[in-house]
Amino acid sequence: MAVTGANNNTKDRTSYDVIVIGGGAGGLNTALVLARARRTVAVVDAGEPRNAPSAHMHSFLSRDGVPPSTVLEIGREEIARYGAVRIEGRVDQVEAGEDGGYVVRLEGGATLDARHVVLATGLRDELPEIPGVRAMWGEDVHFCPYCHGFEVRDRPIVVLGVHPASPGQALLLRQWSPHIVYVPHSQPLTDEERERMDARGVEVVEGPVSTLLRKEGRLYAVELADGRTLECAGVFLFPTMTPNDGAFDGLGCERNEQGWLVTDPAGRTSRPGLWAVGNVVDSRAQAVTAAGMGAQAAFYLNHDLVDEEIERDLAAHRAATGRASQTPVPAS
Repeated sequence: MAVTGANNNTKDRTSYDVIVIGGGAGGLNTALVLARARRTVAVVDAGEPRNAPSAHMHSFLSRDGVPPSTVLEIGREEIARYGAVRIEGRVDQVEAGEDGGYVVRLEGGATLDARHVVLATGLRDELPEIPGVRAMWGEDVHFCPYCHGFEVRDRPIVVLGVHPASPGQALLLRQWSPHIVYVPHSQPLTDEERERMDARGVEVVEGPVSTLLRKEGRLYAVELADGRTLECAGVFLFPTMTPNDGAFDGLGCERNEQGWLVTDPAGRTSRPGLWAVGNVVDSRAQAVTAAGMGAQAAFYLNHDLVDEEIERDLAAHRAATGRASQTPVPAS
């Protein structure tokens, strides 16, 4: 278990006010705000950010065009500056502790405990088994037009129909380029969707995709099963998204009809002391959104801790001074 950001006073610590699981933008910003609030914080980071395949990130004020790894390096340095520690590892399970807090079990057997736990582990993009898709994912094959659409503006784009949301994705991408081709692949169009494509000038080319073709290391065409090729500057597809929330299994947190964790606007789950931010609860969250969610959760979490401490100290004060609770006693 490698620990970074620790000093002689914190390197052997196993008990924290807050443990953040996940070291992406959401998790690091949660830790930054809490560490600046003088909370003891540990970030358990498996080092597998969703946007790792991308060379640059976009739509993040002051960080537009910066490699995702650079943002994470800066974030790790910033949380260490305020005393938060980063633990390189993977969480196996979070369990309820005997004192009302939580025990965080890491793969390999190490255990940590915390008063509150924040899940910021993101999601997994499950890609279609089309040759070339995985190899070019994040490079020439993308999901989000707000992240990567501008870089292929006005150029030919092929949208692979592999998800019920794929037709809407093709229509949306028309905003970035007039040269959009939709290939139904495993997601055929309804009559209404086809009419919408026609109205927006999106060309529909029938036939399943065989492979993506590269030339000099970059995508240049999509090859169909019948041998036809569609030259393009980029491919977009809508992956199946699965939240990385297995660490909270068994804790009884409320989930929605799709099986995702339910949180309030602050990031609280239905179980006191458990929080979730970023893509693990919102598939639409970009890095900047996840960072904002992390900051907001940290504000409310610190307030909850302060409230707990006020009640604890008030009870101790009353016990020490012999004063009874101020709760009115009904007259007999």
